[in-house]
Amino acid sequence: MITCFFIKSSTVDVSKYTIKDLVGSTGRLDVVVRCILSVLLKENEFEKDVQIWTFLDNYGTFIFDSEQLDYRSFPKNELLLADWFKKFIEGKDLENVKNPLNSVKRTEKDIIEAINDFIKIGYEVYILSESGQDFFSYMKEIQTKRKVLFVVGNQTGDFIASEELRDMNLPSLSFGAGSYLASSIIRLIKLYLLT
Repeated sequence: MITCFFIKSSTVDVSKYTIKDLVGSTGRLDVVVRCILSVLLKENEFEKDVQIWTFLDNYGTFIFDSEQLDYRSFPKNELLLADWFKKFIEGKDLENVKNPLNSVKRTEKDIIEAINDFIKIGYEVYILSESGQDFFSYMKEIQTKRKVLFVVGNQTGDFIASEELRDMNLPSLSFGAGSYLASSIIRLIKLYLLT
C-alpha cells in the first residue's frame, strides 16, 4: 500500500525560531516535525512507500518521501529535524554542510488542489476528524486499497471543518471520542495498516 499524509499549518512562523523554545518560538513547528517523524520512521529504517506533505501557509508545501530521503543522514529527533527544516524553509545551507533535507521537494500547490490531484491518480482519500465515522469499521476496506491518502488537517481544526473540504464529500474517520495528537493518530494508522 502506498500511503500519504497531508498536514496543514497556518501558524508555523520560523522568523523568531530558537531551538531553546521550539514550541513557543515557531507557531507549533514542533507538531509538524513530530508528524513527519511519525510518518517516516520505522525501527532502524524508513517506512516503505510513505509520504507526508506539509502545507505551511507562510512558506509553501514540502513533500517528504521515504523513497527519496537518505535514512543515514536524516535527522531522527524532533529538535534536529526542526533545526534543519527551519534552515531548509529559509533556503539556508551552512557553509560546507549539506542540508540532509535537500531531497525534500517544494511546491506552491495548496491542499485542496493537491487532494484533487491525488483523487485523479487513483488515491482513496480519508479525512481524520474527531467527529468522523469509526476508523475500525472502515479498516478492512482501507486495507484492500493500493493508494491511500489521509488528511490530518491543522492544529485548530478549522481546515477539517471548512466548507471547501466538506463539499468534497470525502469519508471522515475517527479513532473515537477522545482527543489524540496528530502524530499519535499517524502512529495508530501505521500500526493497523502498515504492519
